[in-house]
Amino acid sequence: MAASGGGSSDPLAPAGVPCAFSPERQAYFALASTDGHLRVWETANSRLQQEYVPSAHLSGTCTCLAWAPPRLQAKESHQRKKRKSEATGTSDQVDLLALGTAVGSILLYSTVKGELHSKLISGGHDSRVNCIQWHQDSDCLYSCSDDKYIVEWNTQTCKVKCKWKGDNSSVTSLCISPDGKMLLSAGRTIKLWVLETKEIYRHFTGHATPVSSLMFTTVRPPNESQPFDGITGLYFLSGAVHDRLLNVWQVRSENKGKNAVMSFTVTDEPVYIDLTLSENKEEPVKLAVVCRDGQVHLFEHVLNGHCKKPLTSNCTIQVATPGKGKKSTPKPIPILAAGFCSDKMSLLLVYGSWFQPAIERVALNSKEPHICLVRDISNCWAPKVETAVTKVRTPVINSEAKVLVPGIPGHHAAIKPLLPHTEEVENKRKLGGSEASIEERLGAMDIDKKEGKDDLLQTNSFPVLLTQGLESNDFEMLNKVLQTRNLNLIKKTVLRIPLHAVIPLLQELTKRLQGHPNSAVLMVQWLKCVLTVHASYLSTLPDLVHQLGTLYQLMESRVKTFQKLSHLHGKLILLITQVTASEKTKGMTSPGQKAKLVYEEESSDEDSDDEIADKDSDDDWDEDEEEKESAKDEDTDENEAEGEAEEKDNDEGRETSSEKELNGDSDIDPENESEEE
Repeated sequence: MAASGGGSSDPLAPAGVPCAFSPERQAYFALASTDGHLRVWETANSRLQQEYVPSAHLSGTCTCLAWAPPRLQAKESHQRKKRKSEATGTSDQVDLLALGTAVGSILLYSTVKGELHSKLISGGHDSRVNCIQWHQDSDCLYSCSDDKYIVEWNTQTCKVKCKWKGDNSSVTSLCISPDGKMLLSAGRTIKLWVLETKEIYRHFTGHATPVSSLMFTTVRPPNESQPFDGITGLYFLSGAVHDRLLNVWQVRSENKGKNAVMSFTVTDEPVYIDLTLSENKEEPVKLAVVCRDGQVHLFEHVLNGHCKKPLTSNCTIQVATPGKGKKSTPKPIPILAAGFCSDKMSLLLVYGSWFQPAIERVALNSKEPHICLVRDISNCWAPKVETAVTKVRTPVINSEAKVLVPGIPGHHAAIKPLLPHTEEVENKRKLGGSEASIEERLGAMDIDKKEGKDDLLQTNSFPVLLTQGLESNDFEMLNKVLQTRNLNLIKKTVLRIPLHAVIPLLQELTKRLQGHPNSAVLMVQWLKCVLTVHASYLSTLPDLVHQLGTLYQLMESRVKTFQKLSHLHGKLILLITQVTASEKTKGMTSPGQKAKLVYEEESSDEDSDDEIADKDSDDDWDEDEEEKESAKDEDTDENEAEGEAEEKDNDEGRETSSEKELNGDSDIDPENESEEE
């Protein structure tokens, strides 16, 4: 059982890539890589058996996959009409493989024919498919999605049999009971459905994060004396995103047991889980858990009731490279998947790169708590091109065709025709003539001379890089675009990206906003441009609040702390200004001032001399004051006498003027008047 959706930009998406072993003998291993390619490997010799590239492998990447049960494959092989030459050797081959995509469609791929068998699209999901489960006894297939619905498909007619709402949020995982009558579904809570009536039979608490895996661990109840209805008493296992605990639940007759009865603890988030079913109460359950850190944890436990403490692993398996030289240290090799073989005593390990993984069978006869396998995979990185890969077709392109580049619609690159110079050069070599000069060789190669500025990224290439980086989740490509500081370039890039890339871009910006503050400053510019340019498109989305819930919470938390930070900023400014002012006053020197009066108290022995001197000085002071007062009195008397004389003169002048007016002598020339004055 694989954790789905390794290429998603959602922070709550499961880690790892979708992968699964074929049923029964584990003869094949299917892996859907992040570049959109489906590859099927043979587990016996690690050879690439088939490779399939869907038509929309960039926009609709594979998010989950599931092999059809062997009964359905046998039924399909009997119904299919084959020639005599094809009838031999096909009984051992597996057939149908279901692929869930990010756009909501489900593809059924036939490994026998090496091509697409059918598509399940109409009436299905509107969003990302999270999990697919085949029914072991009928031609039905169950799928769940981010659109909150569970869909029951008929694989013969490729139509929807039933569709019902599974949860108030995304439904992330499914599992069918051993008798085929019940269905487990999980988002954050776990529900048990009756398939016939589509009603809820039991509720379970679940996990704090979305559940990524659900698996039944037992076939029979521990108490075999009571009658068995097919579901009561069975145990099942659940794992969640960013959760290091795997919980075990028991289906009880009363609706009281909603909590887990026991749990297994691992070192990191589980990405792949496989187990062996317990067919009776004495047989232990063997569990293999592949974690995100690349280790495999093995558990072996008899499920017989409640256990309070989490159980630790009995054995841990790790793969590492041999150190070259004395100073070099071994490097760990990540393990992608692990599955139990049919004998339950050996384990199939898939490790290395998803492009060229190595598959090895390991015996489980050691009792050591930790096993480290030293393997040299330096020769395994190059892809092996085998003759078995015959289903990959390369289209033939003529000279008039235009190659379309993913990204902006209409963006194409023209194919340059061959120049006639190359034919002339080849003819010269064939005829044995003189060797062509360097100038002719360079002309035949048609090397375009470009300036240094043209080597840089152009404005029209940023939307293409951004779209491809979001679809393939390429960290380096996204960094190259999102680290730009040119605001004009950011606006042009946001204007030219396609609409289906707006929500993934907002989710990527939200994830980066929660990181380092320096990168958050740049992401705010991108976020501002996206919200202003694509506001009309975002307002038309019905589930916008659900898709951008993390961004809303982030913005709300930042705004809440802004008021407190502004108050703190104001208080700090006041304190800093007071401290600086006090430091300035301490450093200033006081200006020099001389005292106008200084009083000094002398000793008692000199009192007599001081009294005599004081008397003399007092007498002199009194004489000086009398002289000053007499002088002031004389001055005042003189001033009064002068004032009286002036008043008399004024009175006489007034009388003479009045007399002249009465006698008519007022008409005197101004010159004579001035002379008289």
